[in-house]
Amino acid sequence: MDGEIMAAESEKITINLGPIDLGQVDLLVQEGFYSNRTDLIRTAIRNQLNQHADVVKQTVARKSLVFGIQHYSRADLETLQAAGQRLQIQVLGLASIASDVSVELALATIESIFVLGSLHASAVIKTALAPRIH
Repeated sequence: MDGEIMAAESEKITINLGPIDLGQVDLLVQEGFYSNRTDLIRTAIRNQLNQHADVVKQTVARKSLVFGIQHYSRADLETLQAAGQRLQIQVLGLASIASDVSVELALATIESIFVLGSLHASAVIKTALAPRIH
């Protein structure tokens, strides 16, 4: 795994909680049930994801999504271009396009992008592909 993907293993999100919910979170942290607020929130999210795991699996299969990390290198896209093929990127997780992929190559080979999670690509590539990102 290259450094670009390693840095993307987690994304920062922001949530708003009311004072009562936040107080309960802080109480559970203070009582030692969790090491900090983030630990409680991650645990709660994982519990919910586990509870709905079957729905996630069925939807991934139905929508033909790649589950996990999918990296597209310049060589991958050049091979597609040589074969006259175009790519429909559909990922649940992380999709990344290598930093050495040119705008021209991306436009010639990437038909559409649908990512539930995170798309990592240069700002120039994201701008060029914006109309194809759903």
